[in-house]
Amino acid sequence: MTEKPITNNSKVSTEPYKGVRDFYPEDMAIQNYIFDTWKKVAKEFGYVEYAASILEPAELYKSKGQRNEEMVNEQMYTFIDKGDREVALRPEMTPTLARMVAARRKGLKLPLRWFSIPNCFRYERSQRGRRREHWQLNCDVMGNNKDFSTIDAEVEIISLAYKIMKEFGAKDEDFEIRINSRKFLNERLEKQVKDINLIPQAIRLLDKKDKISKEEFDNEWCKLSDTQYEQCVDVKEFSYKSMDNLTECLERLNNEKNIWNTVLETTLTRGFDYYTDIVFEVFDTNPENKRALFGGGRYDNLLEMFGVEPLPTVGFGMGDVTMRDFLETHNLLPKDLK
Repeated sequence: MTEKPITNNSKVSTEPYKGVRDFYPEDMAIQNYIFDTWKKVAKEFGYVEYAASILEPAELYKSKGQRNEEMVNEQMYTFIDKGDREVALRPEMTPTLARMVAARRKGLKLPLRWFSIPNCFRYERSQRGRRREHWQLNCDVMGNNKDFSTIDAEVEIISLAYKIMKEFGAKDEDFEIRINSRKFLNERLEKQVKDINLIPQAIRLLDKKDKISKEEFDNEWCKLSDTQYEQCVDVKEFSYKSMDNLTECLERLNNEKNIWNTVLETTLTRGFDYYTDIVFEVFDTNPENKRALFGGGRYDNLLEMFGVEPLPTVGFGMGDVTMRDFLETHNLLPKDLK
């Protein structure tokens, strides 16, 4: 008796999961070029590589003082494992770095200069510059209070980010480095919001200002402040003590490092609660891709959630999706990779 062939009218799609990418050889060549450039410059600055699992306890991202409300509430991939534990696919690397350093806090020789290129997952709307999975260069310098008594770390980490852009062939006019201070922003908002307990909400609102309509922003701002938003940002005279580090950082980048494509951006926040002072973003100036490419800043207190002594840190994360968009927009990919 001849068996009949099995037929299945329901074909499995050849498309990848929405928001992630397949890397055919030509794509892998570009990805490797980006990774190799990242590693080359990081190592030139004396940074050493580390890595960790993509799976983390979900509580790592929900801790007060580190969280990003949008990421935690709307974007994290979480599930309950067979041991009834809530697990997350890593949405960012900084909490993992903090966990690893806290685990060996007493045995590590400071300062640390570490880098990693993890893949990260966030459930967000796929669009140009954003995917649900991406790879991200993370560079961080960590030291004790003596090491961080000045802004040497900020100058170093921003110089590293600048050198990476130049290594890709970017000209100064192709991008700008926007810099602000969370201390300065907090000090100003104390004078603007109705209640200092509303400052975190004001910062989150400023962080998404360019993602929502002006009407929606103004309506939300009125709930937080009796002062018009324009009056809050158009500060003509900076007499704040918290401006000192910010001013010095800009001057040293200009005069010591010969980095002149810096801009004081007084409403720059960076979305995470853990930033404590200087923050920065690298921004593409091309009209066809006018957007923030990546950023970072100082965070001094993240280790506290593990019950260990804080370790001041300055770092940044640079994603592969925005970097590839930048290289293609500015026609900077090597000819044999196009």
